Amino acid sequence: MKETLLKTELQPDKPTLLLVDDDPLIAESLGFLLRKHYQVIIADSRSKAFELLSTEQPHPDIALIDLGLPPTPHKPDEGFELVRELIAQPGDMKILVLSGQDNDVNIQHALRLGAVDFIAKPADPELLLARLQHHLRLREIEQQNDAQSDSLIVGESVSVCAILQQIEQFADSPFPVLIQGESGTGKEMIAKALHEHSKRKSEPYMAINCAAIAPELLEAQLFGHRKGAFTGANQEHKGFFIEVGQGTLLLDEIGELPLALQGKLLRVIENGEFYRVGDTQQLKSRARIIAATNKVLRDEVASGNFRTDLYHRLSILNISMPALRERNDDVYLLLNYFQSTYADTVAPFTLDDEARVLWGGYEFPGNVRELRNIVIRLGTRYPGSRISKQQLEDELETQLSASALADTRESLSDDNIKQLIKAYWERLKAVAYVSHWK
Repeated sequence: MKETLLKTELQPDKPTLLLVDDDPLIAESLGFLLRKHYQVIIADSRSKAFELLSTEQPHPDIALIDLGLPPTPHKPDEGFELVRELIAQPGDMKILVLSGQDNDVNIQHALRLGAVDFIAKPADPELLLARLQHHLRLREIEQQNDAQSDSLIVGESVSVCAILQQIEQFADSPFPVLIQGESGTGKEMIAKALHEHSKRKSEPYMAINCAAIAPELLEAQLFGHRKGAFTGANQEHKGFFIEVGQGTLLLDEIGELPLALQGKLLRVIENGEFYRVGDTQQLKSRARIIAATNKVLRDEVASGNFRTDLYHRLSILNISMPALRERNDDVYLLLNYFQSTYADTVAPFTLDDEARVLWGGYEFPGNVRELRNIVIRLGTRYPGSRISKQQLEDELETQLSASALADTRESLSDDNIKQLIKAYWERLKAVAYVSHWK
C-alpha cells in the first residue's frame, strides 16, 4: 500500500475512523467508500496502527479492524491483541471487528475483549455504514452521560457499598490511592469519584494510561520537556504534573510504568520534586496522585518488575474493585441501568425466566464493560422483544478448551480466504463506482 493511502486529508467536521486491514485491495476500496462520512486512517498491521495513533491526537472516534493480521494473517491472534491494546487507549474509541474469521468462538472472544460489534466479511456496504453510525451515536450518548455523572457507581452489593464508604474516607486525604481490579470493573470511575468528593473537585482531573504511550515518550508526557530536548521537540511541553496543578492525576495501568521512570515518580510522591526532560530547573508538583492497575502489584514486586519502595508509597490507601461475578444481584441493577442509559437509541428488551437465571449465573469475564456491550447488542438485535435463554447464550462467551479454540482458528483455508477477498473486492468496487457517480 502506498504511503499516501495511510491517511486521508483530515476534515474537522467528520469523525475519525481507524481502518486496520492487511489486504491493500480491501483497505483501498473500504477507504474510498468510507471517506464520504469519515476521516479515514489506514494501517496494514498492529504496529502500523500504533505508529499512526502516536501522531493522531485526539485518538480516532471509531476503529474497524480485521482479525487476521501479519505475521499470522490466517489466525486471529494478532487481531485479538489489537483489540486489547485499543481498549487500553485513553478516550472512548469504539472498536468493531470486520473479519472473515467469523466462527462463534472468535465472535464471542472479540466481543468479550471489548469490541462492540463483529461484522462478517464480505459485508454489505450499506449495512457496514449503518452499524458504524449506530455505534457512533451510542458513543455520543455515553459522552453526554459521562459529562452528567462521571463518578456514578451502580451497585448495592456489600463490596460496592464498602467501596463507596472508602471513597468518602479517602477523598480528602493527601496520600496516594492505589485502585486494583480486573479490566472492565470500573477503576477509573472510582478515581473520578475520589476527585469529585474531595476539596480539589474545582481543580483539574487528568488521566494518563501508562500502557498506551511508548516508554520513550512517557517521561515527556508526565514531566514535560523543554524545546529542543530531543528530536521532534519543536516546542516546550508542560506535561501532566504541571497541567493538573493542584488537581488529581490518575496514573492508569501503573503496573506498566517502566522501571526507569519508577524512581522519578517515587521522588514526586515523596517530596513533589521533578525535572522536565532536557531541563535542569527543579519543579514542584502539588497534585493528588491516584494509581490504577489490573495487575497484582505485590506479584510484580516479587518478580522484580516494580519497585518495592514505590509500591509501598502508592498503596498507603488501597481500594480493590471486585469482579462483576463477585457482586451478586448487581448484574440486574446494571442491566436496568444500561437499558435506561441507551433507551433513546436501543429499544429496551426483557429476559424470560430462563434467560434471567442465565444472566444471574454468567460470570461476565469482561466485567461491566462486557455487560454493557451485551445490553447494547441485545437491544439492537431484538428491540422491544422478550429474550430467550438461547438468544442470550448466543451473546455470551462459552468456556471452550484450548484445543477447540485452536481448531476453530484453522477453520479457513487459503482458498476460502482468497474467495472471500475476491467477492468482497468486487462488491465494494461496484458500490464505490456507483456512489462516485451519484
